[in-house]
Amino acid sequence: MDFHDMFLPDPNKETVTEEMHPEKEWFEEACHMKAENLPAFYEKMTHAYNHDYGTACHAVAACALAAAWAACGENDTGLSGFQAGFVMWDFIKNWTKTGNECGLRLVDYDDMLYPQYEHKFDKVIDEDTWKAIQNKAKKNIETNDSACGAVFQHWRKIANGQVPFGYRVVERI
Repeated sequence: MDFHDMFLPDPNKETVTEEMHPEKEWFEEACHMKAENLPAFYEKMTHAYNHDYGTACHAVAACALAAAWAACGENDTGLSGFQAGFVMWDFIKNWTKTGNECGLRLVDYDDMLYPQYEHKFDKVIDEDTWKAIQNKAKKNIETNDSACGAVFQHWRKIANGQVPFGYRVVERI
């Protein structure tokens, strides 16, 4: 097989593109997944399609979502929304943010539609997050000699107690 032939679409597979939005159907199917159907769904997502750059991502997300719903269905009590939040953060931390040391925050801009959520858009961080950021800045100053001068200056300000970007530190969020 020629090197370039490896990238030709397989004529035996359906070609899906981002413009087709196949993820809508995939996510709907994933949200009703039972454990016994999970292997066939995985097989379909990974082997039935010629994916483009975007649909490959949607297929992986659909597999993860299907596995979560299937696992949740195996639990006699299911999961509460609060517990589902833990699942989401565990996934994020272990999928793309494995090196995160200072914390993460997710912003739901739909909440801007409701005045009772104004506090969610205040530029605040809690004391523990601020301490983690300061410690990371100090560590970076000690161990990183390849960052540009502006970055080192920024780290020094943080290490010396200057909260950046107009944020303020509060006891709790």
